[in-house]
Amino acid sequence: MRHDPKLAILADLMRRVDGLAGQRGHLSVARLHDEVDQIRHIARAFHLDDVEGLAGTLESALSLHGLGPVVLSYLDLMRDAITSDMPVADIVPIIAHRPAAAARPTLHA
Repeated sequence: MRHDPKLAILADLMRRVDGLAGQRGHLSVARLHDEVDQIRHIARAFHLDDVEGLAGTLESALSLHGLGPVVLSYLDLMRDAITSDMPVADIVPIIAHRPAAAARPTLHA
C-alpha cells in the first residue's frame, strides 16, 4: 500500500478538530483561537478550501462572541468537510467459509 500524504494531512486535521471538541470548556478563547488558526493554515497550504473557510469563520465568531455552543457546530462542520475530502474505501464483505461436510445436514436414525 502506498502512503498518501493528503490522507495523512486529513487525519491530522481530524485529530486536531476532535481534540478541540474533546477539550471544550477547558480551553481559553485565545488558545482555541490559536488552534483553529493552525487548522486554517494547514487547510490553506493543502487547498482544503471548505475547511479553511470554516476555520476562518470560526475564528471570526470567537473574536466576536468568545466561547459558546457555536464552537461545537463549527467543529462538526469542519469534521464533515475533512471527511468529504477523504477517499472512500471499498467495503469487501467477509463470507464465513464452512467446510463442505459441515454445510450438509446429517441425518441420524
